[in-house]
Amino acid sequence: MGLFSFWKKKKKRPPQRPISQLWETLRQSSDFVEVSFVVGGKELSIYYFDSLVDPQVLQERILCHLQNDIPNHPTVRLEDLQQIVPIQRIEVSEDTALIEEKVLKGFVAVTFRGQPNKAALMSAAAENLGLRENNDSENEFSVVGPKVGFVENVGVNLHLIRRQVVTPNLVFREMSIGSVSKTKVVIAYIDGVANPEVIQTVTQRLESIHFDVVFDNAILDQLLADNSRTPFPLFISTERIDRAIYALVSGQVAIFCDGSPYAVIGPAALFDFFTSPEDYYLPWVLGTFFRLIRFFGVAFSVLASPIYVAVLTYHYEMIPEDLLGPIIYSRSNVPFPPMLEVLFLEITIELLREAGARLPTKVAQTLGIVGGIVIGQATVDAGLTSTILLIVVALAALASFTTPIFKMSNTIRFIRFPFILFAAFWGGIGIIFAVCGLLIHLGRLQSFGYPYLLPFYPFRVRSFRDTFVRSPYSETAERPMFLRPRSRFRYDPNAAKQKRDIDE
Repeated sequence: MGLFSFWKKKKKRPPQRPISQLWETLRQSSDFVEVSFVVGGKELSIYYFDSLVDPQVLQERILCHLQNDIPNHPTVRLEDLQQIVPIQRIEVSEDTALIEEKVLKGFVAVTFRGQPNKAALMSAAAENLGLRENNDSENEFSVVGPKVGFVENVGVNLHLIRRQVVTPNLVFREMSIGSVSKTKVVIAYIDGVANPEVIQTVTQRLESIHFDVVFDNAILDQLLADNSRTPFPLFISTERIDRAIYALVSGQVAIFCDGSPYAVIGPAALFDFFTSPEDYYLPWVLGTFFRLIRFFGVAFSVLASPIYVAVLTYHYEMIPEDLLGPIIYSRSNVPFPPMLEVLFLEITIELLREAGARLPTKVAQTLGIVGGIVIGQATVDAGLTSTILLIVVALAALASFTTPIFKMSNTIRFIRFPFILFAAFWGGIGIIFAVCGLLIHLGRLQSFGYPYLLPFYPFRVRSFRDTFVRSPYSETAERPMFLRPRSRFRYDPNAAKQKRDIDE
């Protein structure tokens, strides 16, 4: 390689953009602060991100000394601020890239009017900005990956996002929603990645909301929905930081609301609700396997009880001869038809779930275990239900918990009941009608104007790499094209496919 290294051309460093252009880019975000004032005849400008800087350090160690000590040094320059401001590290630089990097990591940039292309960088980063002791993601738990979740303070949530996404293109747009509450709502997106049409749609819908009090993001979720008469969630509500960051990088928009520990993400497709962040922390083979298990669990949870009702009511010939005897024996003392039997058990399971959700954690665990065993055994002994149905309903309830998003899990619990009624009245044909009606309803849904069944409808072959399966990272460099992102690739696909062998 040494013989040919002579022919290698040196890479030309891209021309440095002026510092004024950097400030113009950062001004797009509402958490970027620019303060100008005159002290001792000198005009100073201070630039920083409010979501990254510790306000106590900014006030007591920087602003206080600049205002009190500069009048005593009339000929002070940026290089002399080390003797004025009691900050351990103060770096003066003209490199715009370095200034950008430092400001995005919580540094405060100070400029003088006579030195506009030079800035003094002072460290004021907030390490634990209002973080409470327990802000783990409770409802979206995963064994692998970060456990830190959002909190009720929107300022802390913006700090957590900006600390992970270190780019000047990350934009926060702040607005006030609620005629009485004046709730602080922030739109987050990455400029140059997110589709401007989506950003405009989100902004217009938020500005058109006329509501008195907004307590939580769940209210915004319903007010922003394209269709308010569907049980399906049209936006992803997540408490996980990694899921929100992945959505921003993919070209989606996140909405934060003060007082809510959740972020609303859109546009969202149906299959996004069955994707877990844990899929990307495991090898792609295991991630694909667990994702397929999740889809199977959803199908089993919705169809198991209706198929039981349809088979025992209309289609006895479908039961194998070896299984027919145990079914007849288990139902010999049951006085109800299959439909009432299934509805009784399903409603009992829902009562146990609701009671467990409203009680303290330790009491709820005891109620779920003891209540399920006692009630299940008692209903079988009393002849109110069969043992086979008890197993089917228990497995269906267990399968519904495989959905990573809680709102979609509630929807799956709900749509089982219409399927049971269709199966009781029309048998197998009724289940087919119910499935067709569900697909038609899903096909008409939209999320911020994007079809809900993407990439199935409209059909997008290239987007299937991260739908039912989780492809290797070497094949997922391209962002979801149905989102129409302005930047096509997350990283260089050719570099990701190269295998580097290190010779020792």
